Amino acid sequence: MHRTKVKVVEEALDANNTIATANRADFDRDGVRVVNFMSAPGAGKTSLLERVLGDLRGIRPGVLEGDVQGSMDADRLAHLHVPVTQLNTDSGFGGECHLDANMVRSALPALPLADIDLLVIENVGNLVCPAEFRVGEDARVMVCSVTEGEDKPLKYPLMFRTCELVLVNKIDLLPHLDFDLDKLLYNLDAVHPNVERMLVSARTGEGIDAWRDWLAGVAAPHEVHA
Repeated sequence: MHRTKVKVVEEALDANNTIATANRADFDRDGVRVVNFMSAPGAGKTSLLERVLGDLRGIRPGVLEGDVQGSMDADRLAHLHVPVTQLNTDSGFGGECHLDANMVRSALPALPLADIDLLVIENVGNLVCPAEFRVGEDARVMVCSVTEGEDKPLKYPLMFRTCELVLVNKIDLLPHLDFDLDKLLYNLDAVHPNVERMLVSARTGEGIDAWRDWLAGVAAPHEVHA
């Protein structure tokens, strides 16, 4: 039984990776770079996008917003006048806790790929499942807020290990929390040594310039439109 279960999981991930490769080919065909943006619920992904998407130095961004239900985050981003496509996962029992490659593929006809340079896929808030499923992205960004505790890299190592960048958000709250930032960074190095990390606050703007520059750098290999 154990071997059968492992085989089923492997086959599911293989099928997902095949579709992710097809997604990537479509993104490349239109010259679109893709960031898979992940975190636990409430870590501040949408707030961090609000801070930067309207000021990316001529790069045309778009967002694929993943949620179990509703469009509150997409509505928040709409005022930035960037293309936002909502993708809800609530058709399954209780709603899927992640976006997989097939879900993203189902949304491709609604995405204006010819009119954007950078697509940010804001994944469903979850520290487990999103890390398992590639969707055709060029890079992964993980947001970890200081309100979550220092142990998260050790409890959810795959999420941190599969990312190119970790944003440590809500650092403006550090004076008010019993939180050891050095311990968090030590734990992060234990699971993903030397991964790039930035200390940011969506509320005060600290570190936001570096976050914006990083996103711009992802899109840099492609033509930047004035």
